[in-house]
Amino acid sequence: MKLKSLMLGAVALAALAPAAFAERASDGDVKIIYWQAPSILNPFLSGGTKDVEASSMIIEPLARYNEKGDLVPWLVDEIPTVANGGVSEDLTSITWKLTPGLLWSDGSPFTSADVKFTYEYCTHPEGGCAQLTKFEGVASVDTPDDTTVVVTFASPTPNPYGPFVGGESPILQKAQFENCLGAAASTCTEQNFNPIGTGPFVVTEFKPNDVITMKANDNYRDPAKPAFATVTFKGGGDAAAAGTAVMETGEFDYAWNLQLAPDVIAKMEAGGKGVPVAGFGPLLERIMLNHTNPDPNLGPDERSVIRPHPFLQDPAVYKAMSMAIDRPLLVEIGYGQAGKVGCSWVPAPEAFASTFEGCDVQDLEGAKAMLDAAGIVDTDGDGVREKDGVPLSIVYQTSVNAVRQDFQALIKDWWEQIGMKVELRSIDASVFFGGDAGSPDTFQKFYADVEMYANTFNGTDPQAYLGNGLCDKAPRPETQWQGENISRFCMPEYDALHAELSATADMAERQRIGRELSAMAIENGAMIPLVHRGRLSAHSNTLGGVVLNVWDSELWNVADWYRID
Repeated sequence: MKLKSLMLGAVALAALAPAAFAERASDGDVKIIYWQAPSILNPFLSGGTKDVEASSMIIEPLARYNEKGDLVPWLVDEIPTVANGGVSEDLTSITWKLTPGLLWSDGSPFTSADVKFTYEYCTHPEGGCAQLTKFEGVASVDTPDDTTVVVTFASPTPNPYGPFVGGESPILQKAQFENCLGAAASTCTEQNFNPIGTGPFVVTEFKPNDVITMKANDNYRDPAKPAFATVTFKGGGDAAAAGTAVMETGEFDYAWNLQLAPDVIAKMEAGGKGVPVAGFGPLLERIMLNHTNPDPNLGPDERSVIRPHPFLQDPAVYKAMSMAIDRPLLVEIGYGQAGKVGCSWVPAPEAFASTFEGCDVQDLEGAKAMLDAAGIVDTDGDGVREKDGVPLSIVYQTSVNAVRQDFQALIKDWWEQIGMKVELRSIDASVFFGGDAGSPDTFQKFYADVEMYANTFNGTDPQAYLGNGLCDKAPRPETQWQGENISRFCMPEYDALHAELSATADMAERQRIGRELSAMAIENGAMIPLVHRGRLSAHSNTLGGVVLNVWDSELWNVADWYRID
């Protein structure tokens, strides 16, 4: 499978789009399948990609990134810059001018008040917001008039495109959500399941972890779009079933995140009903290391809160765990050409990627020697090493997926070869990546010692993404377990360096600091990088307009999709 040819095929289909549109809602139903089922349609209450992407069909940001990684206007006519006067010369403010006449799907005007409210919603001190890093450094959001939004920063901010940009930071309607501030946010089921938006589609029914039905938004800004009258958005199952449903049976039109072995994808493509599309962005499969104690003997509000972990913060332990892993083998069995050895928290853009010599070489004997030298040895002959009397016994969890279970089995064997005891857990992906504060099984709650998953970020500048390592972004009870610092990594030096990045304008220097932040997190045990993954999805041969986007939501241009006769 050639990634370049796949991407060229997607672009070629997209080029047909302008001539294909006749009128809004003239192409019937489009069927989308995400085997990780959406559990909520409010990305501020879930860090799961599946929830962010499903939401992006309904609620939208002011600007987003196209398939080339370029920032493009969405609910505005122009991207503010210093050159056009939209960004102040001292870099302390950015002024967005909303496109006049925009309407919410209920027919009411979209105004600057909605934008300001979204900021207040996410930053409310009594709430928990999964996207809080997007608003890092914001001092205020002001609305001089109905179409003007002024974001003021506490200090010069060379990259002011965090708030309200990309699929992770859309605008909520104030009238719908104004009674959902703070601690009330998670209780607003109707709002979180049926958001009023500016996007091309409107929810008609939402069944969490199952299916979403939508219809064309009658008040969408382009009278010719969307081409499809309705959407059936099916969730659940597994990646193999999703790929089969598009490429072999033709039951569905689009399947997301086909995390499958290369030979499986090739067999599916031979079915003749659809084609895979792939491309490399910043998606990294990694193992997160818990910096807090997940001991089940602790209370539910103490687990994964009390510091430190009994042994995972010892460099000898986590470095030995990393050395024991054969990354090239993981790439070969799991992804083929859709994967590369991953050694950096930010693997792309390449200028931001840190390097670690020897990351691509497994060294089991070296790992054992490192533990021996640290005095972490098996003292009672049971085959498990101890640190200060505590056995190196861990729970290793991830979502249910054939590739991830293969990875778990291999890594468990390698870790047990160096003297650890490993218990494997696999959790339904819709639950694992959900945002339910009451569930013990979410990746944010992290009731395990290590957990494996992949995530990415919108755009080509990782400033906000690297902000996920800040001390105050850790999920905890008072944030309703929302937050993107999943490992609970906390290092004042890291926070200080991130603040320096936020104030740095020179691109070469921003890249250097970004690489240093990535390296700092890995060197200090926030995570173990595994595989730099390409995004791999599939669409039917009768679905036109699809342009795979690795820098934003995959559904970023769903308004442009159409049926090929």
